[in-house]
Amino acid sequence: MLTDKRILMIIGGGIAAYKSLELIRRLQDEGASVRAILTEGGSKFITPLSVSSLTGDKCYMDLFSLTDEAEMGHIRLSREADLVLVVPATADLMASMAHGHARDLATTALLATDKPVMFCPSMNVEMWQHPATQRNVAILAGDGITQIGPEAGDLACGEVGSGRLSEVPAIVDAVTAFFLNQAAEPTTDKPLSGRHALVTAGPTWEAIDPVRYIANHSSGRQGYAIAGALAQLGARTTLVSGPTNMSPPAGVKIINIQSAREMQAACQESLPADIAVCVAAVADWYVANETTSKVKKNGGPPPTLELVENPDILAGLCKSGDMRPELVVGFAAETDHVVEYATAKRRRKGCDWIVANDVSPATGIMGGANNTVHLISDGAVEDWPEGTKEAIGLQLAQRIAQHFAPEAKGEAKS
Repeated sequence: MLTDKRILMIIGGGIAAYKSLELIRRLQDEGASVRAILTEGGSKFITPLSVSSLTGDKCYMDLFSLTDEAEMGHIRLSREADLVLVVPATADLMASMAHGHARDLATTALLATDKPVMFCPSMNVEMWQHPATQRNVAILAGDGITQIGPEAGDLACGEVGSGRLSEVPAIVDAVTAFFLNQAAEPTTDKPLSGRHALVTAGPTWEAIDPVRYIANHSSGRQGYAIAGALAQLGARTTLVSGPTNMSPPAGVKIINIQSAREMQAACQESLPADIAVCVAAVADWYVANETTSKVKKNGGPPPTLELVENPDILAGLCKSGDMRPELVVGFAAETDHVVEYATAKRRRKGCDWIVANDVSPATGIMGGANNTVHLISDGAVEDWPEGTKEAIGLQLAQRIAQHFAPEAKGEAKS
């Protein structure tokens, strides 16, 4: 899918630099050719020889190398690529990109390029969340630079939180999606141009008291991937998200909520929409007797929680009358009889499609990087192979685009 694509990879200085070696090979497997600039910091973690051996080309490092400038030159190096990919993008590299610094070959090439740039952040959670870093992220987004990740989880420093470099398959999927999206330019040629897509993602938090809540293990990753893919295919996309550690996808309007009732209100206010994809893992109940003060242990029996059923957001969208989206897609996270239960849920809710997955603990899907799903429509079940959540998101977005394709308008759609 990346045949004849030329990628200039800029490798920053961080422990995650080792993943760039695998990334080079996986991009080549998809047909891309890769050249690499290795920063001084990056060379502390991987060697120029390793990079050169994998790219089959020189590993570029020195801005003032007479030989390199005579043979290639940083201007030509930055402009002969179809895409510049910064991985890992450290806080320092991102600051240089945002403020136009040109202190070495990597930052000079970034400033001199006239090609699209994607960056994959990787750093400590506190560095990632620091206001200065987030300001730089906003500047880069405003400059039209595409961000991939970071992910949340265990970090090399021993802390836990956002800052992990995205997994290699997810980066490859994002690069592939970029080129597919680019092939559909201009914007009006994108298959979902003129459509409004509404996506829900993440968990909901149902407060017990000011410090405790009922929730689940949803990371939001699948919903964010779907929202990003729909936006890449031209849809004006609104993402209603529960609390997550995910970064908003490029080009997506995000509405942050906490409770299921807030999510329902945000969805209704976001109508009309052509497409609704309900991925969020919404809590089934909320606490009617939520307290304004922290509940204390007093040596007696545990407090009684009065649970009330939350509004059914998916069913509500399916029964919105004239405001009902043309295509409503639900998700069914099951642990037993996955297809059977999901099929029954589709009929009960009234949605057009439902995406079923097995979230049993052994699968690692809930909160994990990969997914295996079944797309269930009226009388049909499509079993999709395992893939990253980004790949599943792109596949579903493309399937939605097929549904709205002009040639499908005269056909009965499932």
